[in-house]
Amino acid sequence: MEKWLEVSVKVNHEAEEVTAEILREAGARNGVAIEDPVLYETLRNSLPFELCDPLPENTDFSVVTITAYYPEDTELTERLQKIEAELAAVEKRIGKFRFGPALFRHVTEEDWSDEWKQYFHVTRVGKHIVIKPSWEDYAPEPEDVVLELDPGMAFGTGTHPTTVLVLEALEKMIRPDTTVFDVGTGSGILAMTAAKLGAKNVKAVDIDGVAVRTAKENIEKAGMQDRIEVRQGDLLHGTEGKADVIVANILADIIIMLLPDIPGKMKEGGLFFASGIIEDYQQDVTEAAEKAGLRVKETTRIKDWVGLLMEKAGKKGTA
Repeated sequence: MEKWLEVSVKVNHEAEEVTAEILREAGARNGVAIEDPVLYETLRNSLPFELCDPLPENTDFSVVTITAYYPEDTELTERLQKIEAELAAVEKRIGKFRFGPALFRHVTEEDWSDEWKQYFHVTRVGKHIVIKPSWEDYAPEPEDVVLELDPGMAFGTGTHPTTVLVLEALEKMIRPDTTVFDVGTGSGILAMTAAKLGAKNVKAVDIDGVAVRTAKENIEKAGMQDRIEVRQGDLLHGTEGKADVIVANILADIIIMLLPDIPGKMKEGGLFFASGIIEDYQQDVTEAAEKAGLRVKETTRIKDWVGLLMEKAGKKGTA
């Protein structure tokens, strides 16, 4: 079984995004995990009390824990040196933001997957979408659209603001006979939601093989493999044809790289919803969209995260 090194850094809220980006750029497998007690309490207050245990009384709500996983290979030492050097450079520039040194733990792939179960609970998103982990019970309401999944190591449980923004947008965008492209599918949650909401055809793509495997497993368990095709590929290079709706919940700089290909993949009147954009990068994405021939039709926000609904410049979408 493959072995991994878990690297955790405790920082203040102001340094959350820059720290997460440093860990990602060092080669974190499948992104990073952000343990934010403020976000947890927000989730807990939105659910029936018994589904989420309260945090300990001594919880420090000013501390955010950023965790990433790296394979224990010949590049590991170089990765760790890169992380420390970049964190030190940022700290020199903006002042102290870390709470103690980075923490390390050796884990196996199985350990890593099981870590998620303590944080992932039944979650309601939008008007009717309910995200349910495979190991929890839930009695649905008549109009609920229930998605059951096991995120494994692919990340994507529906609770992060960036995912919520896309899920809420999908409720508004999906129509009968809609074709959807899900770029960077992760656990497959967005592709599955689109299919559950009535999309006729969904193509999901991810560059990471673990994500592709996890998405396929979740989709097969849900019996949606006849409507959702999952492929491994780089951005839209893993898709064929054109879509009515394209969604991407990825980093802002990756969205900027993706934008030039979007117009050519959209049907007439098609829509593109981009999430994963921290507020500071909204203008950069908007300018890149304009250069690619797209117009921002609508902007939505949760905390510091922004979702952008786009259409071809000069056109009117159907949402």
